[in-house]
Amino acid sequence: MALDLSKFLVRFVEEAREQCARLSDGLLTLEQAEDRTEAIQILFRAAHTLKGSSRMMKLPGISTLAHSMEDVLDALRTGRIPFTPALSDALFRGTDALSGLVDRVGTGDPLEAPAPLCQQLARIAAGELEGAVAPEPPLPDASAPALQTPEPRKEAPVAAPGKAEYLRIHAGKMDDLVQLMGEMVSEHARFRKEILHLREVERSAAQCLGPAAGFRSGLDPEATRSALHQAVRSVSDAVLMQDYRIVELQASILTMRMQPLSTVFEPLRRTVRDLAHEHGKEIEFLVEGGETELDRKIIERIGDPILHMIRNALDHGLEGPEERAAAGKPLRGSLVLSAFYAGGSVTLMLRDDGRGIPVEKIREKALGKRLFDAETLSRMSRAELLNLIFLPGFSTSPIITDLSGRGVGMDVVRKNIVDDLRGAITIETEEGRGTTFLLRLPLNLAVFPLFLLAVGEKTCALPATSIVEMLTLAPGEIIQIMDKRAVRLREQIIPVEDLALLLGLREPAPPATSEVMIIIVQNGEEKLGLIVDDILGQDDMVVKPLPAHLKDLKLVTGVTLGAGNRVINVLHVPELLELTRHLDARTPAAPAVEEIRGASILVVDDSLNTREIERGILEAYGYEVDVAEDGLAAIERTHSRLYDLVITDVEMPRLDGFSLTERLRADDRYRHVPIIIVTSRAKDEDRKRGIQVGADAYILKGAFDQSSLLSTVQNLIG
Repeated sequence: MALDLSKFLVRFVEEAREQCARLSDGLLTLEQAEDRTEAIQILFRAAHTLKGSSRMMKLPGISTLAHSMEDVLDALRTGRIPFTPALSDALFRGTDALSGLVDRVGTGDPLEAPAPLCQQLARIAAGELEGAVAPEPPLPDASAPALQTPEPRKEAPVAAPGKAEYLRIHAGKMDDLVQLMGEMVSEHARFRKEILHLREVERSAAQCLGPAAGFRSGLDPEATRSALHQAVRSVSDAVLMQDYRIVELQASILTMRMQPLSTVFEPLRRTVRDLAHEHGKEIEFLVEGGETELDRKIIERIGDPILHMIRNALDHGLEGPEERAAAGKPLRGSLVLSAFYAGGSVTLMLRDDGRGIPVEKIREKALGKRLFDAETLSRMSRAELLNLIFLPGFSTSPIITDLSGRGVGMDVVRKNIVDDLRGAITIETEEGRGTTFLLRLPLNLAVFPLFLLAVGEKTCALPATSIVEMLTLAPGEIIQIMDKRAVRLREQIIPVEDLALLLGLREPAPPATSEVMIIIVQNGEEKLGLIVDDILGQDDMVVKPLPAHLKDLKLVTGVTLGAGNRVINVLHVPELLELTRHLDARTPAAPAVEEIRGASILVVDDSLNTREIERGILEAYGYEVDVAEDGLAAIERTHSRLYDLVITDVEMPRLDGFSLTERLRADDRYRHVPIIIVTSRAKDEDRKRGIQVGADAYILKGAFDQSSLLSTVQNLIG
């Protein structure tokens, strides 16, 4: 009786894919390792195992190609041939071809080893390294979804013997189950609120069912109260038990659709290697946190955004060897992709040590493309300018390449991450030192963690992924800077708006005299404080998309159902920030000091918010203001222009405020130009140091307000 090999096809494909992945990862390690002995041995074992298992399965095409690769690796490990980039490329092509053959197992397609490639590998194994280069086949699309286990041949269905460790379920059925689970969780949350309402009814009824009521109605008040209490308690106990079971059910079902991020991360190692090799850049690509798990539906949507960001990092961010050497950096650039759990969500981080994002170039490009006029761009903060990279068609690349420059990519990143997945993106960049993108994602798409808020007479919701923190402040802790309200939070100045006013739910009113609740939300580098009437709590809820006729309502990203089947709008944080930028300008308060117009001032501070607040105050009263992010940037600006006054922080990278003041005083042009130090350093020795280096004023940030800065400026240049 002939052995039915079809029973073992699925297991063979799984193991063959593991060996192919081991070959690909091993080759990447081999290229960067100093001692290649162990790496070569691992590669040899993988090729040898694949050769043997494919022979057992009567798959000569796979075994022939694996044997050819094994011969090359054997020659390499015994020292008969040296390791060269051409040899590595040939082995990579062999690995790609093996993966393609394994993918077709069970489909009925012929599985023949590519003869030219096998011949090339044979010549390399024989030591004929010269002239052993074959045309490269097209590489598979690295952004394509992970390969699925192939269906078995129809004429020989797979029937694995014994107890099965896995049960194959159609993905659509799994999605339906997860959706149903989400609806149950959301409905149960509403049920809990109804129980609270029922307890209120019980208390009210107990007050009404006194002895007199029993006498009039003929009812026994005590028996009625007891029966009602028992009914409420019974339902409450049932809800508590259901709480426990639904939590377990939710965890179990969601785990079934969770996949490790390594399914997306690992193929990118080869992509980065090939792109860097093609464009003459040396890149060390590190992948961390691949074991972190996410909903399969989310994993399917993040491949393209990550690939776009990697392409941008390779093209715009990471320099070539010559430029890095001139900048005093290691010749090999660093690119790190990592994932980790944080605050009930998953954060993906892509960090490079390249040029950083040139903010001024973004401003110039936006002006050249006529996206905004010069006046509007001059008023934009650094965070607002950085967010322009997410506009469709926007690119800072001077030329179009196959990597980037076409103005597509970052808009896809924002749409997928923020709009579709209701996540958040944060950018951290420093010119000359690199850029970090942080993508904050929900764990799953079945239910979203939402914070429910009372705003005016309405209830609305905000995604938890967009919220930084929540706080309660006294009215005096909200400061007035020009015509805007703001809060000072850990040396940051964050603008504040009343959410009800933003949404048009009430008219402007006098400032509050009691404590106010503020929710700090973030999009990119921008933060905004939203005043709300109350925080009603957090729930995991199903968010349904808007119907077709409401798709253009950008301020709302979806809806959910609350108690009593009330429709609750889920607000879109990026659009809230955009709305604040288009509010009608408010009339500024009368200046506390006489206005001095026309003087030029340079503001130097590494804090974006501090720079923009100080610039806003000064420009509102007619001063012409430039900004610099640290001392060295300030020196560059003072070389080409003589300012009437300089305002500087102390703690800054590259060149601090004390050293900046010393260097300016050594410059004949700036020997007598007034310099104001604005800092959080309050020690006497710091004040003395400020006097020693030649500062004309020393203002503490803790005591900073609009009038003190303006009066100091007037005293110095009035």
